Amino acid sequence: MSILIAALALGLLGLAFSVLLSFFNKRFAVKVDPRLEQLLALLPGSNCGACGQAGCLGLAEAVLAGKAEVTGCVAGGSATATKVAGFMGVSIEAGEDLVAWVACRAGRTTAKMKYRYEGVDDCQAADLLFGGDKLCSYGCLGLGSCVRVCPFDAIHVTPEGVALVDKKKCTGCTKCVAVCPRHVISMVPKSQTVLVGCNNHDRGRRAKEVCDLACTACKICEKNCPESAIVVTDNLAVIDYAKCTECGICVEKCPQKTIQGPKRLAQATPPPPEPVAAK
Repeated sequence: MSILIAALALGLLGLAFSVLLSFFNKRFAVKVDPRLEQLLALLPGSNCGACGQAGCLGLAEAVLAGKAEVTGCVAGGSATATKVAGFMGVSIEAGEDLVAWVACRAGRTTAKMKYRYEGVDDCQAADLLFGGDKLCSYGCLGLGSCVRVCPFDAIHVTPEGVALVDKKKCTGCTKCVAVCPRHVISMVPKSQTVLVGCNNHDRGRRAKEVCDLACTACKICEKNCPESAIVVTDNLAVIDYAKCTECGICVEKCPQKTIQGPKRLAQATPPPPEPVAAK
């Protein structure tokens, strides 16, 4: 009999609690915008945080609340921005996607070295130790801090100790840009193939002393560019991507081979036709 009473009491308690839970669930229910799931489906779902929000859900909520721009998803690029803008009923100008570029080509066998670093594999730590192991105080330290923060596996360090970006994987989230203590990494148009592979702002002689590939500010590229798209500023060649036609002249003329780009003009020029033998 006592067992039956106990079972009945537990059943009544369970019923009472379920009624209370149902009441509070309805009374204090948080209203969710029905558009949230639809908007969330348009985002890449990488949750990289490059937009400044707590993942894709945070961005979707901020966009619906009018607290974030429809172009806020950096990782999704222009394609995602266009979809989100269409969903929200606004128009945007489609811009070209940006990718990260490491403005340093000098590995440890090319750049002049100060000492052999054997500390923590962290660029910030190495930079604090006499400015790193390279004599160039502007170059890539090559210890992979950028690699570890990239959520898309788009950047790797070569055996020579230089970070390289895979354009196909890079989403332009800028996390590698923020973590680099040397500010070697910048964002460039994804389609741009002519790029300056140096970040050294020293004067010509000093720049050449610390690295064989350094820009020496000789201005040969500036003088030969037919579009005035490259200018030497603060002892370093800087390209105006809006003007650059990627003709490759600066790549060909650069005596230091600092400027990276398409194949040399001589190789790109088709050979003359062979003479036709007289019959």
